[in-house]
Amino acid sequence: MERVGAAQDLVLGYVHALNAIDEAMRVAIPSLERLADILGLARSRLISRSGHIGTYSYTVHGAGCRFVSGNGTEVDVDFAADGSEVFDLWRLRWYGLSLPEPLDVTDEDLRSAVQSLQPLLAEVQPGWFSVAS
Repeated sequence: MERVGAAQDLVLGYVHALNAIDEAMRVAIPSLERLADILGLARSRLISRSGHIGTYSYTVHGAGCRFVSGNGTEVDVDFAADGSEVFDLWRLRWYGLSLPEPLDVTDEDLRSAVQSLQPLLAEVQPGWFSVAS
């Protein structure tokens, strides 16, 4: 159970980091209505596909973006068609490994943690999760 508790802390840390990134991006780019809008800005060449915004470096990819904080913590997120932020176990695991004190948890423990955190999190399609609105 202790491993699932560590995985829960990791998932909650990811959600907190994602919220902090959203807030920082909105401060740095006042026209940003939601984090997913960063894709449109990059596609329309209003910002580069990679660079620095505020205290984060970012790289836009496919349907998402990877953000790296000053301490090296990585938050990779995809965006659903409606603009909501979605993530899978791989992104959660990668976040854990990038922490200043890396936390390596199994997919099984992450899956249990995500399930235990419902209704905070919703499984929007098999293996993909979002913070419930």
